[in-house]
Amino acid sequence: MLVIGSMIGSGIFIVSAEIAREVDSPALLMGAWAVAGFLTIVGALSYGELAAMMPRAGGQYVYLREALGPLWGFLYGWTLFLVIQTGTIAAVGVAFGKFLGVFYPSISSSHWILHLWRVPPIRLGPMVLGNMDVGINTQNLVAILLVVFLSVVNIFGLKTGALIQNVFTAAKVSALLGLALFGLALGRNAQAMAANFSGHFWRNAGLGAQHAVQVGVGGPMVMVGTLTILAVALVGSLFSADAWNNVTFTAGEVKNPSRNLPLSLALGTGIVISLYIACNFIYLMALPLDGAARAATILGRGIKYAAEDRVGTAVMTQMFGAAGGLLMAAAILISSFGCNNGLILSGARVYYAMAKDGLFFRNVAKLHPTYKTPAVSLMVQMVWTCVLCISGSYGQLLDYIIFAALFFYMLTILGLFVLRRTRSDVPRPYRAVGYPVLPAIYIVIASFIDIVLLRYKPQFTWPGLIVVLLGIPVYYAWSRRSRNGNPSKSA
Repeated sequence: MLVIGSMIGSGIFIVSAEIAREVDSPALLMGAWAVAGFLTIVGALSYGELAAMMPRAGGQYVYLREALGPLWGFLYGWTLFLVIQTGTIAAVGVAFGKFLGVFYPSISSSHWILHLWRVPPIRLGPMVLGNMDVGINTQNLVAILLVVFLSVVNIFGLKTGALIQNVFTAAKVSALLGLALFGLALGRNAQAMAANFSGHFWRNAGLGAQHAVQVGVGGPMVMVGTLTILAVALVGSLFSADAWNNVTFTAGEVKNPSRNLPLSLALGTGIVISLYIACNFIYLMALPLDGAARAATILGRGIKYAAEDRVGTAVMTQMFGAAGGLLMAAAILISSFGCNNGLILSGARVYYAMAKDGLFFRNVAKLHPTYKTPAVSLMVQMVWTCVLCISGSYGQLLDYIIFAALFFYMLTILGLFVLRRTRSDVPRPYRAVGYPVLPAIYIVIASFIDIVLLRYKPQFTWPGLIVVLLGIPVYYAWSRRSRNGNPSKSA
């Protein structure tokens, strides 16, 4: 439930619109989800071995610390706090506000309550950084309120958080399954089928095809090849499939973790990826890929220009009318709520583990005296997440997250190779399927994606890289304090 619940949030219902605009090909839309699925499942199978070897609270932080050294463990925890986990929580919270806007149109990214700053465009050669609005609008205010509420709820014990997780995960899996089944039975639209499948499925998908991509927000348009545009488009699908590793953060509280962690990773990722691919086929059966942004009908707008990128609600509205759209919007709200609960519950366990190692604020290592939960860690995570909620749009937050997340997934899988050599005698209740070929393929593909994102999505990827690098002097400062017998000052 934690793997599935952390993975399924809002992305599957939104990002296909952006992917469609980027790739302009039904085959490449499906390709973006297939590649994301391959990477996710290979990553999960590789992490299963590490989780079975080291079933301790902190998960990926512990794996990197043990395989590559404490500096890399710290850099992961540092980046998780400043970018990956909190950025994901913020993005899912913003998406919650986006779908609440279906019921209350006043909740929108364009309805500003407090517009703090318009960050000017900063040109660096062919790239454009900045060029974004910072402030509180009705959409991200909803995100902030959601984050605060769930952070407080999770102080009251793992059982409380787990109950919410189980109930909401069951609901969201039912919603996705329902979309797939109803779509297969009732969703076929003759116009969409003709536009997407009848000799058009493979258009613009050849390796020699050229695709237009904008270098940063407001930057120049350049032409790139199919593999490059696919790497750019993977931001959305990878985000939608991300957070599968969160179950490893709670390893210290899992029964029989050597068995249950690898099993949950394999089953959870397999189920979610299957549902995601099925849902995208339904999207292509129900709506044309192409459309016009100002079209009056759902079919006219197509997948590319679904209102507010809400493809899931557009498909259900097309099949069942307004009631179908409202029902899907409600299901997505439930999905986002449960997803953020899982992210908040698990992320706080990493900062807690770091603080116990003397590599984070000392008070973060304190447990609540009654509920025995990392209450201070939950509150620190909450505050920074709220800052990120006002710092960028949904799409910009995705760029911010995925570059850094992929970087540390690669390092962790590299750690699998290192540990096979340096700790060959440690018991391994589970061994990674496909080792060494599949983990090596993962590293090659993920490296290519990150290089492409640095070039063509610079607005948030370069700041993400800078955050990682800034962690190096912070690590040495914290380590020095710890060696001097004064582990980090309290927040």
